[in-house]
Amino acid sequence: MQEAFGWSPAWVGLVLATLGLIIVFGGIQRIAMVCGVLVPLMALGYLLLAIVIVVMNIELVPHVFKVIVFDAFGIEQVAGGGIGATIMYGVKRGLFSNEAGEGSAPNVAATASTTHPVKQGLIQALGVFTDTLLVCSCTAFIILISGLYSVPELNGIALTQSALQSEVGAAGPVFVAIAIFLFAFSSIIGNYYYGEANIRFITPNTTIMTVYRIFSAGVMVIFGAIASFELVWNIVDFFMAFLTACNLIAIVLLGRYAFRLLDDYRSQKRQGIKEPTFHRSQLPELESELECWE
Repeated sequence: MQEAFGWSPAWVGLVLATLGLIIVFGGIQRIAMVCGVLVPLMALGYLLLAIVIVVMNIELVPHVFKVIVFDAFGIEQVAGGGIGATIMYGVKRGLFSNEAGEGSAPNVAATASTTHPVKQGLIQALGVFTDTLLVCSCTAFIILISGLYSVPELNGIALTQSALQSEVGAAGPVFVAIAIFLFAFSSIIGNYYYGEANIRFITPNTTIMTVYRIFSAGVMVIFGAIASFELVWNIVDFFMAFLTACNLIAIVLLGRYAFRLLDDYRSQKRQGIKEPTFHRSQLPELESELECWE
């Protein structure tokens, strides 16, 4: 918003926090309704814009792939240890983007009404594909086509805005500002619910829930708006690494059940069953712990 309109980050953060608090105090139905409208809308709009830019610059596509391959596997990167740094940076940003394996989304996915848990698992996998391979690749192509990736003073959202401006004119930074605002807004209320689901599992205390709502959707949003770019990313990297480390333990312990469920789902599909169903009796060792299945 500062790059596109010259607005103060503090005021934008305050507005965003206010809107977030209105949503989170309205309950999960309002959260689901808002995310269900905003997320597909902004993703499709961004995808269409990227396709238009690629088509307009189709002659540069071979150069884009050359840059990607060379910078990832070039001799200079191997000699300088750049591949390790690239992988580390890519893992951190990829984890932040799609949260695959991090453990933040399963509790929300578990609230979905479905006949078989694998069906929801496939939907979660589709989300990872859409986020990383489509939306994030769109950003990469836009930046590489513009040629501005080598400008040292440009980074983060400002780089994407400048790249779009070079391709579609003054409307580029405005579009990115609005799209990022919607991305951020849906992320805030979505991630807020991750925490709410966990807190409700731990305690029914309404005072604790109120404090959490104000802190997560209010205080931390404003902090994120005024803090430095580097500080925010360092905090994110630290806590996401901690969260992922905990989740890896859960994956090791529960992975075998996931594979058994996947085998069952595929078996039912091979039998011609259009809507595979799951019953707790199929996992007798966990039957007493499966509260949400018949």
